[in-house]
Amino acid sequence: MMRKVIIESPFMRNKIRTQEQHEHYARLAVRDAVLRGEAPIASHLLLTQKGILNDDVPEERSLGIEAGLAWMDVADASIFYTDCGWSSGMMAALKRCQAKEGYVVEFRSIFESNCYSPWTLNYINSK
Repeated sequence: MMRKVIIESPFMRNKIRTQEQHEHYARLAVRDAVLRGEAPIASHLLLTQKGILNDDVPEERSLGIEAGLAWMDVADASIFYTDCGWSSGMMAALKRCQAKEGYVVEFRSIFESNCYSPWTLNYINSK
């Protein structure tokens, strides 16, 4: 049976990375989890698709974060992918995880020294 995990990664654009780069990194995190034999959910990828929630509207962002955290009741763990730093949403998720006694939290890195390897930058730039 696959372990059910919640994927946490930075998502909002900032001065360093574009929204597209964060989306691509989140997809890499989901891929990494599946390749490890896990069944991941990345609510930030799902709920921010066109026509669902607008991450730029604070009320909708909050709703999305809460909807993602609701999965903690059925998940085996929350996995924080930290190559690209931490967002406010990730910090909120970590606090919620820490408040749930016995809940498993893991920190992972996809890349060792740089958030985006040359092939991922080439992929992003080709879009």
